[in-house]
Order: sequence, then structure tokens, then C-alpha cells
Amino acid sequence: MVLKRNTKQDKDKKQDSPTEESQEPKDQNTSENDAPEQIDETEKLTQELAAEKDKSLRLSAEFENFKKRKERELADFRKFANESVFKQFLTVIDNMERAIDAAEQNGDQANLLEGIQLTHKEMLKTFSSFNVTVIDANNQPFDPNFHQAVTQEATNEFPENTVTSVLQKGYLLHDRLIRPAMVVVSKKAENETENSEEK
Repeated sequence: MVLKRNTKQDKDKKQDSPTEESQEPKDQNTSENDAPEQIDETEKLTQELAAEKDKSLRLSAEFENFKKRKERELADFRKFANESVFKQFLTVIDNMERAIDAAEQNGDQANLLEGIQLTHKEMLKTFSSFNVTVIDANNQPFDPNFHQAVTQEATNEFPENTVTSVLQKGYLLHDRLIRPAMVVVSKKAENETENSEEK
């Protein structure tokens, strides 16, 4: 009986031993499987880093495009940049107009008058091409936004605060005033005031 028990135990041990041997390779497989998981995690982080880098580059490119767009918009708003140049031309226009007036008074200088008139016309045409226009002030109600009153004229021929004469023309660049018109403004005559007081 003892011998049988021993053989049974031996058989049991023999049956148990393959199980133990089979367990050892399983543990080795588990450690080998950990390495690919670590590689996958590294690749994932690398891809995420590349994506963030690409995103950063895209943002940088968008910012550069934004700057360029703003620069173009600023250039578009520079249509008033030549204002100082036109102001200098105004003096030339004034001198030519004075020369025209002088030539008109001396009838024997017809050729000079014609040449100056043509030049004056061409310069005004050039001004017009750049949206520089003359302010129409004569016989208009006085407007301090466009007129500069030099003196007042007592008269009954015009309503009060009316431009009776223009001493120097005013000019606009688009809708912006670059020089007001220098004008004489009407006021009520004294005799009319006195007559109204006597009544």
C-alpha cells in the first residue's frame, strides 16, 4: 500500500511539473510584450510632439499673414499721405492766379495770359485726378469748417454772414480740408441799424 501511494504522488508530481514549466515561459512572454507597448507609447508621444510643432508653425504663418494684411490695409488708408505735397502746390496755384489777374488787366499780353491759363488749367486737372477740389465759397453762407474770415464787409447786398468775396481759395483732399478759403464776410450796414433804432 505504501508503494502505491508513492507512485501516485510521483505521478502527481510529474503531472504538476509541466504546469510549472509552462508557467515560466508565460512570465517571459509577458516581459517581452511590455517592450512593444513602450515603443508604441514613445511613437505616440513623438506624433503628438510633431502635431504640436506643426500647429505652432501654422499659427506663426497665420500671424505673418495677419501682419501682411494689416500692412496692406494701412497702405490703403494712406490716401491722405500726399497732403503736404498738395499744400506746397497751392502756393504755385495762387501765384499763377495772380499772374492771370495781372495779364487780364494788361490787354497787350494776350499770349502770356493764354499760356498761364493753360498751365493753371492743367494743374487743376492734375489736382482733380488726385481728388483735390476747390471749395465753392463765393456767395455762400459763412461756414467756419471750410472758411476763414479775414475781415467783415458792411453791406446790404448780401444776407448777414455771407461770403462776399474770396481772397484765397480753399481746397479739399477727398472729404478732408487741407486749407480753408480765406474770405470776406458780410455784416449789416450801419445805416440800416441806425434806421431800425430810430423806428
